[in-house]
Amino acid sequence: AGFIKSPLSQKRLTQDSVELYCEAIGNPIPEIQWWFEGNDPNDTYAQLWDGARQDRVKINATYNLHSTSTISIANLTSDDSGMYECRASNDPDRNHLSKSPKVKWIRSQANVFVIERPEITTQVTEVSGKLILSCNVSASQSRITGHKWKHGEKVLDEDDSTSSFTSYTINGKREEHSGVYECVYEGPPEIIGQVNISVAPQVVPYKKSEHGNEGDTGVLTCKNPSFPAVTTWSWYKSGHGVSAVNASGRYIIKSSGNKTELRIHKLDIEQDTGDYFCNATNSFGYGDATVNLRVRSRLAALWPFLGIVAEVLVLVTIIFIYEKRRKPDEVPD
Repeated sequence: AGFIKSPLSQKRLTQDSVELYCEAIGNPIPEIQWWFEGNDPNDTYAQLWDGARQDRVKINATYNLHSTSTISIANLTSDDSGMYECRASNDPDRNHLSKSPKVKWIRSQANVFVIERPEITTQVTEVSGKLILSCNVSASQSRITGHKWKHGEKVLDEDDSTSSFTSYTINGKREEHSGVYECVYEGPPEIIGQVNISVAPQVVPYKKSEHGNEGDTGVLTCKNPSFPAVTTWSWYKSGHGVSAVNASGRYIIKSSGNKTELRIHKLDIEQDTGDYFCNATNSFGYGDATVNLRVRSRLAALWPFLGIVAEVLVLVTIIFIYEKRRKPDEVPD
């Protein structure tokens, strides 16, 4: 057996996760095992199994044309620091309790250093129509090689400063730029802080005006593009909660996170026409929007056709009367 890919040493923060990869080749296909030795002088190598360390250890292995194995450890602690060893062997007696294998296990090692996660102080300051986001990291055991500001997957700004303080300025109001921003301290390993711009719900309707035919199902939709997500949605019509007047069971409200939907079955021209208000609430306040619903008669589509038919009938009648009353040009013999 021989290695074609070996695990690489890594630095990680507490509460992070780490993944080590190992790949071996041989005939027959070798078995791969994972072993660990801690940094304590009295520690000895112990084999790791899938589900070890209170189910924080996961091992995935495949044996096809050659052997591949990945070990991942979640929610790292300082006790996870140490030497991780990938062992491979294809000797038939490799796991025998009394016989020594003819071919020794081959080994590939990688060190995992788990350092304490430093504390990051974040702040959002609003000055003269600008938002200033800032991060300040406490004494870190890792070296800082630069900074990066991100919003989702988009990189907003980056530099190569080694300072523990970094800031980013946004032009505009808080309501226009709410969301989760990240300050990334680059280095082995990366240290990521989270800056939240939080506002009350900025509710907008999917359409300000909706149309539906009598007897059909009407659908009204509102959404909240701001952060944080809505905790409670409610619908009102003419000052009354829709759920309170739902004796007929025609109203169905479906809400999930930042979106809500009101379905009205068997639309009625008299009862359902009017303005509907969708109200959203989160920990920073509430917001609402208005959707106007117009219900048309099922015969509404026939009115243009009936109008044309009526016009034709009127014209034919006028022509007929005119022809009847017209004097003849010549008097018959």
